[in-house]
Amino acid sequence: MPAKIRLQRHGRKKRPFYHIVVADARAPRDGKFIEKIGTYNPMTSPATIDLDRDKAFNWLMKGAQPTYTMAAILRFKGVMFRKHLQRGVSKGAISQEQADAKYNQFIEDKDAKIAARFEKSTQEKIDRLKAIDGMPGKSKAVVADAVAEGDAFKSEGPDTRSLADQVEQTTIDSVVADAPAVAEVKEEAPAVVAEAPAPEVKEEAPAPEAKDEAPAPVAKEVAPAPVAESPVAGPDEYKKIEGIGPKIEELLHKAGLATFAELAEAPVDKLKEILAEAGSRYSMHDPTTWPQQSKLAADGKWDELKTLQDELDGGKPPVA
Repeated sequence: MPAKIRLQRHGRKKRPFYHIVVADARAPRDGKFIEKIGTYNPMTSPATIDLDRDKAFNWLMKGAQPTYTMAAILRFKGVMFRKHLQRGVSKGAISQEQADAKYNQFIEDKDAKIAARFEKSTQEKIDRLKAIDGMPGKSKAVVADAVAEGDAFKSEGPDTRSLADQVEQTTIDSVVADAPAVAEVKEEAPAVVAEAPAPEVKEEAPAPEAKDEAPAPVAKEVAPAPVAESPVAGPDEYKKIEGIGPKIEELLHKAGLATFAELAEAPVDKLKEILAEAGSRYSMHDPTTWPQQSKLAADGKWDELKTLQDELDGGKPPVA
Protein backbone atom coordinates (compact mmCIF):
# COMPACT_ATOMS: atom_id res chain seq x y z
CA MET A 1 0.00 0.00 0.00
CA PRO A 2 1.70 3.27 -1.11
CA ALA A 3 2.15 6.26 1.14
CA LYS A 4 -0.11 9.27 0.73
CA ILE A 5 0.76 12.97 0.69
CA ARG A 6 -2.28 14.61 2.20
CA LEU A 7 -3.66 17.27 4.52
CA GLN A 8 -4.10 16.49 8.20
CA ARG A 9 -6.70 18.71 9.85
CA HIS A 10 -6.03 20.61 13.05
CA GLY A 11 -7.55 23.68 14.67
CA ARG A 12 -10.89 24.19 16.30
CA LYS A 13 -14.38 24.24 14.83
CA LYS A 14 -14.72 26.54 11.82
CA ARG A 15 -11.05 27.56 12.21
CA PRO A 16 -9.12 24.80 10.34
CA PHE A 17 -5.36 24.53 10.18
CA TYR A 18 -3.73 21.76 8.15
CA HIS A 19 -0.43 19.88 8.34
CA ILE A 20 0.95 18.55 5.07
CA VAL A 21 2.06 15.04 5.95
CA VAL A 22 3.18 11.80 4.38
CA ALA A 23 1.19 8.94 5.90
CA ASP A 24 0.17 5.37 5.25
CA ALA A 25 -2.94 5.25 3.07
CA ARG A 26 -4.63 2.99 5.66
CA ALA A 27 -4.04 5.41 8.55
CA PRO A 28 -6.83 7.72 9.75
CA ARG A 29 -6.86 11.22 8.38
CA ASP A 30 -5.73 12.83 11.65
CA GLY A 31 -3.88 9.78 12.93
CA LYS A 32 -0.32 8.51 12.74
CA PHE A 33 1.91 9.84 9.94
CA ILE A 34 5.41 9.18 8.63
CA GLU A 35 6.73 12.71 8.13
CA LYS A 36 5.46 16.28 8.20
CA ILE A 37 6.60 18.32 5.18
CA GLY A 38 4.65 21.56 5.52
CA THR A 39 1.58 23.43 6.70
CA TYR A 40 -1.45 25.04 5.08
CA ASN A 41 -3.46 27.73 6.87
CA PRO A 42 -6.53 28.97 4.96
CA MET A 43 -7.70 31.23 7.80
CA THR A 44 -4.90 33.79 7.66
CA SER A 45 -5.10 36.96 5.65
CA PRO A 46 -3.97 35.86 3.15
CA ALA A 47 -3.87 32.07 3.28
CA THR A 48 -0.37 30.68 3.59
CA ILE A 49 1.37 27.48 2.45
CA ASP A 50 4.70 26.52 3.94
CA LEU A 51 6.01 23.54 1.97
CA ASP A 52 9.41 21.84 1.90
CA ARG A 53 9.73 21.36 -1.86
CA ASP A 54 12.76 19.07 -1.62
CA LYS A 55 11.08 16.63 0.78
CA ALA A 56 7.88 16.62 -1.25
CA PHE A 57 9.88 15.92 -4.42
CA ASN A 58 11.80 13.06 -2.78
CA TRP A 59 8.57 11.42 -1.60
CA LEU A 60 7.04 11.74 -5.06
CA MET A 61 10.06 10.05 -6.59
CA LYS A 62 9.72 7.22 -4.03
CA GLY A 63 6.17 6.57 -5.22
CA ALA A 64 4.04 8.51 -2.68
CA GLN A 65 0.63 9.42 -4.09
CA PRO A 66 -0.76 12.92 -3.41
CA THR A 67 -4.46 13.46 -2.84
CA TYR A 68 -6.40 15.62 -5.29
CA THR A 69 -5.95 18.77 -3.20
CA MET A 70 -2.30 18.10 -2.50
CA ALA A 71 -1.65 17.43 -6.20
CA ALA A 72 -2.95 20.92 -6.91
CA ILE A 73 -0.73 22.42 -4.21
CA LEU A 74 2.33 20.54 -5.47
CA ARG A 75 1.58 21.58 -9.03
CA PHE A 76 1.35 25.21 -7.97
CA LYS A 77 4.57 25.02 -5.99
CA GLY A 78 6.39 23.53 -9.00
CA VAL A 79 7.09 20.14 -7.42
CA MET A 80 5.12 18.26 -10.07
CA PHE A 81 6.99 20.15 -12.82
CA ARG A 82 10.30 19.20 -11.22
CA LYS A 83 9.23 15.56 -11.22
CA HIS A 84 8.37 15.83 -14.92
CA LEU A 85 11.79 17.28 -15.70
CA GLN A 86 13.51 14.58 -13.67
CA ARG A 87 11.83 11.88 -15.70
CA GLY A 88 13.27 13.54 -18.82
CA VAL A 89 16.70 13.44 -17.23
CA SER A 90 16.36 9.75 -16.42
CA LYS A 91 15.42 9.00 -20.02
CA GLY A 92 18.33 11.04 -21.37
CA ALA A 93 16.16 13.66 -23.08
CA ILE A 94 17.82 16.56 -21.20
CA SER A 95 20.72 16.99 -18.84
CA GLN A 96 20.47 17.63 -15.12
CA GLU A 97 21.76 21.20 -15.57
CA GLN A 98 19.07 21.96 -18.14
CA ALA A 99 16.38 20.50 -15.89
CA ASP A 100 17.56 22.60 -12.92
CA ALA A 101 17.64 25.75 -15.06
CA LYS A 102 14.10 25.19 -16.32
CA TYR A 103 12.88 24.49 -12.81
CA ASN A 104 14.47 27.64 -11.39
CA GLN A 105 13.07 29.71 -14.26
CA PHE A 106 9.62 28.28 -13.58
CA ILE A 107 9.83 29.27 -9.91
CA GLU A 108 10.97 32.81 -10.79
CA ASP A 109 8.20 33.31 -13.34
CA LYS A 110 5.61 31.95 -10.92
CA ASP A 111 6.73 34.28 -8.13
CA ALA A 112 6.68 37.25 -10.51
CA LYS A 113 3.10 36.48 -11.61
CA ILE A 114 1.98 36.11 -7.99
CA ALA A 115 3.61 39.41 -7.03
CA ALA A 116 2.00 41.24 -9.96
CA ARG A 117 -1.40 39.74 -9.23
CA PHE A 118 -1.12 40.62 -5.55
CA GLU A 119 0.00 44.18 -6.31
CA LYS A 120 -3.00 44.69 -8.58
CA SER A 121 -5.43 43.32 -5.97
CA THR A 122 -3.83 45.43 -3.24
CA GLN A 123 -4.17 48.61 -5.30
CA GLU A 124 -7.82 47.87 -6.04
CA LYS A 125 -8.51 47.43 -2.33
CA ILE A 126 -6.72 50.65 -1.47
CA ASP A 127 -8.76 52.54 -4.06
CA ARG A 128 -11.95 51.03 -2.68
CA LEU A 129 -11.09 52.02 0.88
CA LYS A 130 -10.19 55.50 -0.30
CA ALA A 131 -13.58 55.81 -1.98
CA ILE A 132 -15.31 54.71 1.22
CA ASP A 133 -13.65 56.87 3.87
CA GLY A 134 -11.31 59.16 1.98
CA MET A 135 -8.33 58.19 4.20
CA PRO A 136 -6.12 55.81 2.17
CA GLY A 137 -3.02 56.21 4.36
CA LYS A 138 -3.89 53.78 7.12
CA SER A 139 -5.74 51.54 4.68
CA LYS A 140 -2.54 51.10 2.73
CA ALA A 141 -0.64 50.29 5.91
CA VAL A 142 -3.19 47.66 6.94
CA VAL A 143 -3.01 45.99 3.54
CA ALA A 144 0.81 46.13 3.62
CA ASP A 145 0.82 44.30 6.95
CA ALA A 146 -1.38 41.61 5.46
CA VAL A 147 1.01 41.22 2.51
CA ALA A 148 3.85 40.26 4.85
CA GLU A 149 1.86 37.37 6.32
CA GLY A 150 1.48 35.30 3.12
CA ASP A 151 3.42 34.31 0.04
CA ALA A 152 0.60 33.99 -2.52
CA PHE A 153 -2.89 35.40 -2.98
CA LYS A 154 -6.05 35.00 -5.00
CA SER A 155 -7.10 37.58 -7.55
CA GLU A 156 -10.59 39.00 -7.81
CA GLY A 157 -12.99 38.54 -10.70
CA PRO A 158 -14.20 35.34 -12.39
CA ASP A 159 -12.13 32.39 -11.18
CA THR A 160 -10.66 30.74 -14.24
CA ARG A 161 -7.51 29.45 -12.56
CA SER A 162 -6.51 25.92 -11.69
CA LEU A 163 -7.20 24.36 -8.33
CA ALA A 164 -3.58 24.95 -7.36
CA ASP A 165 -3.97 28.69 -7.87
CA GLN A 166 -7.22 28.62 -5.90
CA VAL A 167 -5.55 26.84 -2.97
CA GLU A 168 -2.49 29.08 -2.77
CA GLN A 169 -3.84 32.47 -3.70
CA THR A 170 -6.49 34.35 -1.79
CA THR A 171 -7.88 37.80 -2.14
CA ILE A 172 -7.47 40.38 0.54
CA ASP A 173 -11.23 40.58 0.95
CA SER A 174 -10.93 39.13 4.42
CA VAL A 175 -8.50 41.93 5.31
CA VAL A 176 -11.06 44.53 4.42
CA ALA A 177 -13.93 42.56 5.97
CA ASP A 178 -12.04 42.19 9.26
CA ALA A 179 -13.85 44.49 11.68
CA PRO A 180 -10.80 45.54 13.75
CA ALA A 181 -8.84 46.33 10.59
CA VAL A 182 -11.59 48.49 9.19
CA ALA A 183 -11.91 50.21 12.52
CA GLU A 184 -8.24 51.16 12.34
CA VAL A 185 -8.60 52.43 8.81
CA LYS A 186 -11.26 54.97 9.58
CA GLU A 187 -10.09 58.32 10.91
CA GLU A 188 -12.78 60.73 11.72
CA ALA A 189 -11.92 64.15 10.40
CA PRO A 190 -13.12 67.02 12.57
CA ALA A 191 -16.39 68.33 11.30
CA VAL A 192 -16.12 71.85 9.96
CA VAL A 193 -19.25 73.84 10.56
CA ALA A 194 -19.63 76.75 8.22
CA GLU A 195 -21.09 79.77 9.93
CA ALA A 196 -24.07 81.05 8.09
CA PRO A 197 -24.02 84.80 7.46
CA ALA A 198 -26.38 86.80 9.60
CA PRO A 199 -29.55 87.69 7.75
CA GLU A 200 -29.86 91.28 6.66
CA VAL A 201 -32.43 93.26 8.56
CA LYS A 202 -34.60 95.27 6.27
CA GLU A 203 -35.88 98.57 7.45
CA GLU A 204 -39.63 98.54 7.47
CA ALA A 205 -41.47 101.57 6.25
CA PRO A 206 -43.47 103.36 8.93
CA ALA A 207 -47.10 102.38 8.97
CA PRO A 208 -49.52 105.08 7.80
CA GLU A 209 -51.41 106.87 10.50
CA ALA A 210 -54.84 105.42 11.06
CA LYS A 211 -57.77 107.77 10.64
CA ASP A 212 -60.56 107.85 13.16
CA GLU A 213 -63.17 106.02 11.15
CA ALA A 214 -65.90 103.72 12.37
CA PRO A 215 -65.09 100.09 11.67
CA ALA A 216 -67.18 98.38 9.05
CA PRO A 217 -69.61 95.81 10.43
CA VAL A 218 -68.46 92.21 9.99
CA ALA A 219 -71.06 89.82 8.62
CA LYS A 220 -71.24 86.61 10.56
CA GLU A 221 -71.33 83.39 8.63
CA VAL A 222 -74.32 81.25 9.41
CA ALA A 223 -73.48 77.55 9.47
CA PRO A 224 -75.87 75.44 7.42
CA ALA A 225 -78.24 73.32 9.44
CA PRO A 226 -77.21 69.66 9.49
CA VAL A 227 -79.22 67.44 7.21
CA ALA A 228 -80.43 64.35 8.94
CA GLU A 229 -79.60 61.28 6.93
CA SER A 230 -82.35 58.77 6.62
CA PRO A 231 -81.29 55.42 8.02
CA VAL A 232 -80.70 52.73 5.44
CA ALA A 233 -82.65 49.65 6.28
CA GLY A 234 -80.56 46.50 6.02
CA PRO A 235 -81.69 42.93 5.46
CA ASP A 236 -83.49 41.17 8.27
CA GLU A 237 -81.63 38.75 10.48
CA TYR A 238 -82.85 35.34 9.38
CA LYS A 239 -80.91 33.75 12.22
CA LYS A 240 -83.98 34.50 14.37
CA ILE A 241 -85.79 31.86 12.33
CA GLU A 242 -85.16 28.43 13.80
CA GLY A 243 -83.34 26.23 11.28
CA ILE A 244 -81.52 29.13 9.56
CA GLY A 245 -77.85 29.69 10.33
CA PRO A 246 -75.38 32.37 9.11
CA LYS A 247 -74.49 30.52 5.90
CA ILE A 248 -78.11 29.84 4.92
CA GLU A 249 -78.97 33.45 5.78
CA GLU A 250 -76.27 34.58 3.34
CA LEU A 251 -77.65 32.27 0.62
CA LEU A 252 -81.18 33.65 1.05
CA HIS A 253 -79.97 37.25 0.90
CA LYS A 254 -78.03 36.53 -2.30
CA ALA A 255 -81.20 34.96 -3.75
CA GLY A 256 -83.05 38.26 -3.25
CA LEU A 257 -84.94 37.37 -0.07
CA ALA A 258 -83.85 40.22 2.22
CA THR A 259 -86.82 40.67 4.59
CA PHE A 260 -89.08 38.53 6.69
CA ALA A 261 -92.02 39.53 4.47
CA GLU A 262 -90.24 38.33 1.32
CA LEU A 263 -89.28 35.08 2.98
CA ALA A 264 -92.84 34.58 4.22
CA GLU A 265 -94.19 34.84 0.66
CA ALA A 266 -91.50 32.61 -0.87
CA PRO A 267 -92.72 29.11 -1.90
CA VAL A 268 -91.15 26.20 -0.08
CA ASP A 269 -90.10 24.66 -3.40
CA LYS A 270 -88.09 27.78 -4.24
CA LEU A 271 -86.36 27.61 -0.87
CA LYS A 272 -85.48 23.96 -1.45
CA GLU A 273 -84.14 24.86 -4.89
CA ILE A 274 -81.86 27.55 -3.38
CA LEU A 275 -80.52 25.06 -0.85
CA ALA A 276 -79.99 22.36 -3.47
CA GLU A 277 -77.95 24.68 -5.69
CA ALA A 278 -75.66 25.48 -2.74
CA GLY A 279 -74.70 21.84 -2.28
CA SER A 280 -75.55 18.71 -0.36
CA ARG A 281 -74.61 20.21 3.00
CA TYR A 282 -77.47 22.71 2.59
CA SER A 283 -80.04 20.57 0.76
CA MET A 284 -80.41 18.38 3.86
CA HIS A 285 -82.23 21.24 5.68
CA ASP A 286 -86.03 21.37 5.70
CA PRO A 287 -87.43 24.89 4.96
CA THR A 288 -91.10 23.90 5.43
CA THR A 289 -91.69 26.11 8.48
CA TRP A 290 -89.50 29.05 7.45
CA PRO A 291 -92.30 31.03 5.69
CA GLN A 292 -94.61 30.52 8.69
CA GLN A 293 -91.98 31.73 11.14
CA SER A 294 -91.07 34.67 8.88
CA LYS A 295 -94.73 35.72 8.71
CA LEU A 296 -94.88 35.98 12.51
CA ALA A 297 -91.58 37.86 12.58
CA ALA A 298 -92.74 40.28 9.88
CA ASP A 299 -95.92 41.01 11.86
CA GLY A 300 -93.92 41.53 15.05
CA LYS A 301 -95.56 38.61 16.83
CA TRP A 302 -92.45 37.49 18.66
CA ASP A 303 -94.25 35.74 21.50
CA GLU A 304 -96.21 33.60 19.09
CA LEU A 305 -92.99 32.91 17.16
CA LYS A 306 -91.32 31.77 20.38
CA THR A 307 -94.22 29.44 21.16
CA LEU A 308 -94.09 27.97 17.64
CA GLN A 309 -90.35 27.44 17.80
CA ASP A 310 -90.75 25.56 21.09
CA GLU A 311 -92.96 23.09 19.28
CA LEU A 312 -90.57 22.65 16.33
CA ASP A 313 -87.71 20.19 16.16
CA GLY A 314 -84.71 22.21 14.92
CA GLY A 315 -86.94 24.20 12.59
CA LYS A 316 -88.64 21.10 11.29
CA PRO A 317 -92.29 20.19 11.91
CA PRO A 318 -92.66 17.95 14.93
CA VAL A 319 -92.91 14.26 14.16
CA ALA A 320 -96.37 12.91 15.13
